[in-house]
Amino acid sequence: MKEKKLTTSVFALGGLGEVGKNMYVIKNDKEIIIIDAGVMFPKSDLPGVDYVIQDITYLKENEDKIVGLFITHGHEDHIGGIPFLLGSVKIPKIYTSKIANDLIIKKLIDRDVRYDNMVVFDENSEFKFSTMSVEFIRISHSIPDSYAIVIHTPQGTIMETGDFKFDLTPIGPMSDIHKMARLGEKGVKLLLSESTNALSPGFSKSESCVDESIEAIFTRYSSNRIILATFASNIYRIKHIVETCREHGRKIVTFGRSMESAKDIALKNDLITDKSIFIEANEAKNLKKNEICILCTGSQGEPLAALSRIAAGTHKQITLLPDDIVIFSSNPIPGNASAVNRVINKLYLKGVKVVTNTEISDIHASGHATQEELKLMLRLIKPEYFMPIHGEYRMLKQHKNLAVACDVDEDKIFILKNGESIDLTNEGIVKSKTYQAGDVYVDGSRVGSIGSVVLKDRKLMSKDGILVAILNLDVNKKELLIHPNVTTRGFILVNENANLIFSISKRIETIVKKYFQANAKYNYLDLKNQIILELNSYIVEITGRRPIILPVIMEVK
Repeated sequence: MKEKKLTTSVFALGGLGEVGKNMYVIKNDKEIIIIDAGVMFPKSDLPGVDYVIQDITYLKENEDKIVGLFITHGHEDHIGGIPFLLGSVKIPKIYTSKIANDLIIKKLIDRDVRYDNMVVFDENSEFKFSTMSVEFIRISHSIPDSYAIVIHTPQGTIMETGDFKFDLTPIGPMSDIHKMARLGEKGVKLLLSESTNALSPGFSKSESCVDESIEAIFTRYSSNRIILATFASNIYRIKHIVETCREHGRKIVTFGRSMESAKDIALKNDLITDKSIFIEANEAKNLKKNEICILCTGSQGEPLAALSRIAAGTHKQITLLPDDIVIFSSNPIPGNASAVNRVINKLYLKGVKVVTNTEISDIHASGHATQEELKLMLRLIKPEYFMPIHGEYRMLKQHKNLAVACDVDEDKIFILKNGESIDLTNEGIVKSKTYQAGDVYVDGSRVGSIGSVVLKDRKLMSKDGILVAILNLDVNKKELLIHPNVTTRGFILVNENANLIFSISKRIETIVKKYFQANAKYNYLDLKNQIILELNSYIVEITGRRPIILPVIMEVK
């Protein structure tokens, strides 16, 4: 009997139509390869949610076929979901570069997850499985040890770029353009390429430009204390901040848990070799202000991050000085601009000088390829088929336009949604079935327990508050023992609205009397629902607002 030919399928469980939550699946009937397991940080319409992760139902149902999870690099949108994935799915091995390995181990320790099957790879590694094999290409990004992943399948070669840029004067190693070109000459069936900066024209700025700008700022403000906020994950940026501080005779105090972790990993991997440049906060008291640089988290305006607390005057160890220089070595992530501006305004109110990234002050360079670099990747790899990934729909669509301009046949470009798949056959690539995919919310240690009803209630409470009515009810006599006690949070101020509170209390009494007149038999849930229904209409009528109403009935029998 002739053996059935394997079909290779490609789909995303996260990362399409969104920025973050990256997870891509390459599979056939025998084996499954997973690329990345990231998180997405919630926007303001998800109150109380810490992270958004992938729906991994497909992986749970097919975990016996998984050969491994392959990690492109160590950013949160690519590794942040690993502890949650390991809690639900058996992953035989995680293949990762050295820096990403250290970041993942720390993340697992923090989440109290034990996992011992980590395999560290480099650009010379190759792993062979029964039907597929995997190799790696070094790329430039804002974090060391970043790689594109190349999967060889029976139907042809697939390349997933990970996050990348073409920096010709990088702080670390350059992207291996020669290996990419050789791969392109051999033939690539399908390219999956990131689209984060597909809307940005030209070439991205080199990280070395940032080095020059930071050096100029340190020279200009040589007599001031400098407070510098950047992404903790941008280890190359931290590396040249350290080198600049050493040249200018400054010691560094770090604040923020993630910044401390990044510093420790950089020291461990010899990306930073001078441990003595870092001092504790109490040691800084013995130094002059021009001998100190405070390196901290909070460049995105996060309310609990170090810089936000410094700006608000609530940090326990740092008080702003009038001649401090605060540097934002980052650009606001889409959606964070208002939070960043709030922090900047607070800093200005304290009288300090704030330096942000502008056309005349290059203190941040993106780690993501812009349009000309995306075109260069397409020209080097020369894929027969193309699937833009890592981005919102408008980014994916623009990336498609760039591919068409680089002579990729428009009919061979696939813009997909999470869960939608394409099949690689010996004849070509076709759109195929749709797998279960979606968002799963993480709230503290709870995964997937936050549903639409809970989120709706949270939004209502954040908008119109909550009203609690406590009733002491004699069930036998079918009457209230005392007037209902009404209190609110986020709806109105009780002390300043005594008449309204009194009228609500009286309305509850009326509702209870009407209920007992109409019902011979008392039912707790029926009475509770009747109070919510009638009280909601009454409050909307007189205030125009809809607080969450919680009747608490204390029964006396």
